[in-house]
Amino acid sequence: MIVELVRLLITLALMAIGYRVGPSLFPESPDTARVLSAIIGTGTGYVLGGVVGRLFRSSLDSIPKSIVARSTGPELFAGAFGLIVGVFIGFVVALPAVVFLPAEVGVPIAVLIVLMLAIAGARLFAGRADEILAATGLRRRGGLVSRSLADTGFLLDSSAAIDGRVLNIARLGLLRGRVWVPGFVIDELQGLADATDTDRRRRGRRGLDVIEALRDIPEADIAVLEDTVPSVEGVDAKLIAAAGRAGLTIITTDHNLSQASVARGIEVLNPFAIADAMRAPVSVGDRVHVSIRRAGTEPGQGVAFFEDGTMVVVEEAGSLVGEEVDVEVTATTRTAVGRMVFGRLVS
Repeated sequence: MIVELVRLLITLALMAIGYRVGPSLFPESPDTARVLSAIIGTGTGYVLGGVVGRLFRSSLDSIPKSIVARSTGPELFAGAFGLIVGVFIGFVVALPAVVFLPAEVGVPIAVLIVLMLAIAGARLFAGRADEILAATGLRRRGGLVSRSLADTGFLLDSSAAIDGRVLNIARLGLLRGRVWVPGFVIDELQGLADATDTDRRRRGRRGLDVIEALRDIPEADIAVLEDTVPSVEGVDAKLIAAAGRAGLTIITTDHNLSQASVARGIEVLNPFAIADAMRAPVSVGDRVHVSIRRAGTEPGQGVAFFEDGTMVVVEEAGSLVGEEVDVEVTATTRTAVGRMVFGRLVS
């Protein structure tokens, strides 16, 4: 559409120029000269207009494309403001063409100038919505951004959102750089939140609540990534592809995703591993007070949990579900999903 508009305006301008200058070139036959010059100008304008139109469209494509199918209010506001600014500047630049050139030549040229500057202004301002809102003292609602992948930083996985410990990391200011929340991760969490299974629904809602809480943390720079990576299937594969493309660090508590990412040379930040590394150690021989939550997989075993989620397997406690007991730690082990503690009842 842009190419055709530019081509039309340039064709009209060159046709008018040919019509005006034809008689001066061939004064012995002015009428014929007008027609021939207008035809030559039209043909030249059609070819030249196509070239200029395509170059203009390519220039626009190099400006961040924020006005997309999922455009948000800030992008639309900034784009409309840029359109107005472009029209104003276009009028100023095009004014000499209208004043000093014949109307049939100056008007198409002026319209072309205004059109090109208006479109460029709208695209450029929409791509800089954050900076424009900040300059005017306004703040984007919730701090979320909808744009394509452009910066470095972190890529948030649904498992880390559901886990919730990323909130503490953000509050401590340890997430230096923009935290991108992919649209397909939000869609995955929305699907979980709408599930019929109670546990899946709870996990999905918790993940969405964590993302909502992240954008209210002043130390966190949160953005929605609209790059869907359509050439790749599966959420994990999309995360790896997007992170590898832009050199982002994936925030996840998913062990398999972590291993696959590291194997491909992608950095991983695991909030669970950080919490585990900072956890006060429990050593063999220590005594702890726990509540038996359920029976274990082996006969006679009871299972308890520390406040940080560490599983405690207690011998001969399978019949004590719901009771609080004192346990002596007999062994600890580290698994792919975290640490486990084994113990026996204190007599």
